[in-house]
Amino acid sequence: MDRGRRSTGSGKPEGARTPRPVKGKAGIRLVDRRLRACYGDRLWEPRFDHLLDGLIHTLLSQNTNDANSHLAFRRLKERFPSWEEAAAAPVEHIEEAIRPGGISRVKAERIKTLLEKVRRDFGTYCLAALGEMDAQGAMSYLLGLPGVGRKTASVLLLFQLGHPFFPVDTHIFRLGKRLGFIPPRAGSLEAHEIMDRAVPADIKFRLHLNLIEHGRRICRARNPRCAECCLRDRCPSRVHI
Repeated sequence: MDRGRRSTGSGKPEGARTPRPVKGKAGIRLVDRRLRACYGDRLWEPRFDHLLDGLIHTLLSQNTNDANSHLAFRRLKERFPSWEEAAAAPVEHIEEAIRPGGISRVKAERIKTLLEKVRRDFGTYCLAALGEMDAQGAMSYLLGLPGVGRKTASVLLLFQLGHPFFPVDTHIFRLGKRLGFIPPRAGSLEAHEIMDRAVPADIKFRLHLNLIEHGRRICRARNPRCAECCLRDRCPSRVHI
């Protein structure tokens, strides 16, 4: 043991200071710079050619992992090459196609209802009209669709239209609380509102992706790899070693 720094019995050396939570836009930009150095820049480009494809893919990603949601979406498109065909199909056929994505009955019913509403609202199975709305108008419309909450809407608007929303998934929710972006008792909706305000618009896309990458690789829910973390000197929740 280092004779100059006696252990307190808590795993934290005596005299060691706990970093203060990261606060303000300057602190968030610091986190962004460090994560960018670790994981690189992320240039925005739409993931899907059609907004409705992006929305249904995002809906299928709820409560499952990326591999399962990608498989469910691919099977859905193979079974129903057009959304007109999906809308005309029985719920049971949609459910069968998307089963790898989990809670398939609930998601199938939501997809059917969503397609019907889009057709009523726009006269076609297309969400291109969202691109003509301002960011808040598009958000309001999406939140009125079945199965679409703040996270799903934020993902679609950020990734497909480049609107400055900041989706908060489980990784970002965890990292935000550990670093101090998000208060300990904040719920999901409050976390989205906090991060939308706090993260500068020009880094929202990159920081969103890099925080998720950091959460998967380093700041894991169990056994976080704090000794390897590029943010350990700014994290009040770090495991002291």
